[in-house]
Amino acid sequence: MGALPLNRTVGLIIAVFSSVAHAATLEDVAPYPKPESGFTRQVIHLAPQQQEEGYEIEILAGKTLTVDCNRQRLGGMLEEKNLEGWGYPYYRLENVIGPMSTRMACPDGKSKKDFVPVVGDGFKLRYNSKLPIVLYVPKDVEVRYRIWSASSRIEKAVQE
Repeated sequence: MGALPLNRTVGLIIAVFSSVAHAATLEDVAPYPKPESGFTRQVIHLAPQQQEEGYEIEILAGKTLTVDCNRQRLGGMLEEKNLEGWGYPYYRLENVIGPMSTRMACPDGKSKKDFVPVVGDGFKLRYNSKLPIVLYVPKDVEVRYRIWSASSRIEKAVQE
């Protein structure tokens, strides 16, 4: 079999890359709903891991606020929903309350901009690289995440 002409080879390479990029869109996975007014849809695609049961995802939804020396947090609950007919989970952060803070007297009176997370139930998720993590959050909320992994070291309990 002979070699392909250069322009046909380049065209074939572009077609392969565009089909790979196209396959990665959320709509190709499942018909997730569009975000409602006042909300955004944010998506996390995870890399495959060996033994994914040893990993968790911590969702850090929050806002960048002006803070002082006190510990700040927002309140809320990340609810798991089910994509009807597909059985795929997606997550919704409905109400964000706060900010709440400790009430220490700050000696220098300085303030700075910092990310303040929402604290509540539902923010630790099972690691699953086969499906995207789809989140619907209020427009003024940013979503960050942290990957947790189990240690390979296993300890034995002591009988007492």
